[in-house]
Amino acid sequence: MDRKGRINGMIVAALLTSAFLAGCGGKEKQDGSRQGEGAQGQTDTGIEGSGQEEKNLEEGQSGGNVNLTFWCDESEAAVFEELLRKFEQTYQNEAHIQVTCETVAASDCKDTFLSDVENGADVFCMPDDQLLAMASSGVLEAVSNAQEIAGRSLEGAAEAASIDGKLYAYPLTADNGYFLYYDKRYFDEEDVQTLDRILEVCAQNNKKFVMSFESGWYLYSFFGHTGLEIKMNEDGLTNSCNWNAKTGEIRGVDIAEAMLDIAGHPGFQVSDASKFAALAKDGTAIAVVSGVWDAASLKEAFGGEYGACKLPTYTCRGKQVQMASFKGYRLVGVNSYSKNRGWAEKLADYLTSEESQKFRFEQAQHGPANKNAAASDEVVKVPAIAAVLEQADYGVLQQIGQKYWNPVASFGVTIAKGNPNGIPVQELMDQMVSGITE
Repeated sequence: MDRKGRINGMIVAALLTSAFLAGCGGKEKQDGSRQGEGAQGQTDTGIEGSGQEEKNLEEGQSGGNVNLTFWCDESEAAVFEELLRKFEQTYQNEAHIQVTCETVAASDCKDTFLSDVENGADVFCMPDDQLLAMASSGVLEAVSNAQEIAGRSLEGAAEAASIDGKLYAYPLTADNGYFLYYDKRYFDEEDVQTLDRILEVCAQNNKKFVMSFESGWYLYSFFGHTGLEIKMNEDGLTNSCNWNAKTGEIRGVDIAEAMLDIAGHPGFQVSDASKFAALAKDGTAIAVVSGVWDAASLKEAFGGEYGACKLPTYTCRGKQVQMASFKGYRLVGVNSYSKNRGWAEKLADYLTSEESQKFRFEQAQHGPANKNAAASDEVVKVPAIAAVLEQADYGVLQQIGQKYWNPVASFGVTIAKGNPNGIPVQELMDQMVSGITE
């Protein structure tokens, strides 16, 4: 399939799968309404019909009034407001710039844009799993200074912002993923390298290792590094998957049986992700698989002495297999329909610069996608941020068709209950894969 055909197919796919494409970037849903009509894209230069003025506008060099609109999550608005004012001050000698910050949840960004493409914000935040739909619709075009932006970003973040090797957005954060939290009063750094040892310590202390088996988001961790594969097909809707393979070093049944062993271990407890913090707080859980959103509550639950690191290995068919993860990134996009595109590009560049990403980390603990910011002493010293960046080396971008989620969740529930109906394990795997590839 050529590039044009693939893009056209993806437009249809994006519109049909909006609930999936919002992904995990939407833990905090907002109403998606716009505030302040008429602010977006308005320029008052006092010059009409000037070819030179049009050129200046495209290059971001207008000396007149420049109005821009920026969209972000409500929870991030206060920090971004400070950065927007700094941006205005930085370029105050070049133009009179006013940036209006409006709260549209990143999870709603794609749907809000595609409902009225020409009236979206000039600059906006979005999760990486919306990139293809936004580029396919024409909202995003290739970034002009792509080599510079990609070069300053973490490799995974640049990959997440790219389509067929071309950068379409500016990487902002690299902290959407999951890893292991643990209570240092029970584990040392060697203990948490293997799930076998984690479960052993938990059982010895009448405590629990807690993880969700009810979500394909987390269950991918057992399959990702086994040699078995899942991928979304070029139609953007269906999947290819061989997780039920009957041959190879690790077969589908080997993974299922390893999970059954974990589920039946006295040191394990399955739980919905929303209950992780509560289980840690009441003393039940001393090791948890979760993400940065639980950092504050787990730090408090573990008495401030919490540890965090990449996921452990687990035993599968006599081998130690590194647990994998889905990973995600937050991106900043520039609306190709912006009447002030040159200035919009300057703003996106500014908001994702090393200095701005360090500021966001200092103010709100957002994990930077910028190489230098991510490697700074301040970031490395925060266990949760360091852990999600470490686990990213063992993770993949969440690029899977929507048929994946329900069959995997159903499989996970059956495993968590110990396969109570005694269904042959190969049959369980076949049923799951049949649903995934439907």
